[in-house]
Amino acid sequence: MDVTINEMDELIAREKRIAAMEVHSEAWADGTMEGIDAAILADAAIATALEETIRDQGEDAALALVETLRDRILCGEFTPDRTVQ
Repeated sequence: MDVTINEMDELIAREKRIAAMEVHSEAWADGTMEGIDAAILADAAIATALEETIRDQGEDAALALVETLRDRILCGEFTPDRTVQ
């Protein structure tokens, strides 16, 4: 199987995203079991993500991330049980 460096990088990034989602889902479940409301968990997750993005990549990167989120929401990327046609 001939895989280019770019394809390998994309595969690794995809696997890391899957692992990150699993870790986050477990933390979310733990929080809800402790009685923390979903809105509070979401606010904390977003705040942590932005703080870490700013720490690692700077404010411009965090702003770019926030700017893409609106479009991604409107496209239904985060809608549970969405139907793609």
